[in-house]
Amino acid sequence: MNYFKKTLHGVSWMAAFRVTTRGIAFVRLSVLARLLDPHMFGLFGIAALVLAFLETITETGINVFLIQHEEPLEKYVDTAWVVSIIRGTLISLLVLISAQFVSDFFKSGAAFPMITLMALIPFIRGFINPSSVSFQKNLEFNKEFLYRLTIFLIDTSVAVLLAFQLRSATSLVWGLIAGATAEVLLSHLFIHPRPHFAFEIDKIKKVVDRGKWLTLAGVMQYLFQNGDNIVVGKLLGSSSLGLYDMAYKISILPITEVSDVFGKVTFPAYTQIQSDRPRLKIAFYKTVLGISLLVIPIGLLLFTFSAQIVLLFLGVKWISIVDVLKLLSIFAVIRAIYGSLGALFLAVKKQEYLTMLTLINILGLAIPIVPLVHKYGIIGAAMAAMIGQIVAIPLAIYYLNKVFKPSHEAID
Repeated sequence: MNYFKKTLHGVSWMAAFRVTTRGIAFVRLSVLARLLDPHMFGLFGIAALVLAFLETITETGINVFLIQHEEPLEKYVDTAWVVSIIRGTLISLLVLISAQFVSDFFKSGAAFPMITLMALIPFIRGFINPSSVSFQKNLEFNKEFLYRLTIFLIDTSVAVLLAFQLRSATSLVWGLIAGATAEVLLSHLFIHPRPHFAFEIDKIKKVVDRGKWLTLAGVMQYLFQNGDNIVVGKLLGSSSLGLYDMAYKISILPITEVSDVFGKVTFPAYTQIQSDRPRLKIAFYKTVLGISLLVIPIGLLLFTFSAQIVLLFLGVKWISIVDVLKLLSIFAVIRAIYGSLGALFLAVKKQEYLTMLTLINILGLAIPIVPLVHKYGIIGAAMAAMIGQIVAIPLAIYYLNKVFKPSHEAID
């Protein structure tokens, strides 16, 4: 099977996974929106911001490294596992240390217990077998489908059942804890090679050197993706954050999931053909066309029927997010198409391109967001997010031309 057929095969499996999980996620979101109020979602959002930031700043890029390199997984899996355990433990400690500061920053004492509970998640995740990347590396997306779906169902079941019992946002955290625990167990029971607690300093240095740009890009991406949430939470409070975050989730779920499917599949496929730039160029533009044909109609539906979607899936208490959802549906379409660049630049080992693009995204978001939020509330946050996404497009086109220039040499 050639790489194009493998890619289509992978897209079909990953699409099946995303359609299945996002369908379940929509139902879960609808149920939880009726059980919990915007303030509770805001508290969870604050805790999630802390965890996501600390995971980002300690990102080693090991998974990307294992996929990029042709050596067998056995060569690096022990080192990768030890680094993962150390990283997870460090993040957990940082979450605990920062809990009081973060709750004070957002003026929300109720966020403190949520943040401390969230500290369990990175510690547990640290023990996941790094060999789980073998499904992507070997384009075995049927196995990836079953593996990820099982974890997702466990997470969802625990979150919904506890929400019925507790009527608290902590049910969302316990769902994540259950999912992380299940992933650790499944990764060691069913995926080979299994890691041992051993490492080599030279291998750690090699991984860190390759991952430094990815780490920086991740930090920038975090700031761009969450800067609006931080400003909304700080200036408008946890209830407004809950409303904005819900509108964001509704817009992102059906649209960017399409680009995520393509990204997850095309990254390893691009990696295997990256030395043949004409072939890579054709594959990339076919991917962009496929993403566009899928996400634009979805965006139009979200924009046109936003009020009906909110009432149907969330209920009347969320009706104030309709105008925000309209703006974010446009933002999500642009982001999905723009996001196709990530897999390409990673495949040709140009992580620095992603870093620079995300820097422009952040500046485009940061400059207007405070005055826009002061003037328009959560609608202003959506405006700033859209501006931040659009301003980097010219630089993205420039980088694409550099990658596909006939004289451009593949990077070892």
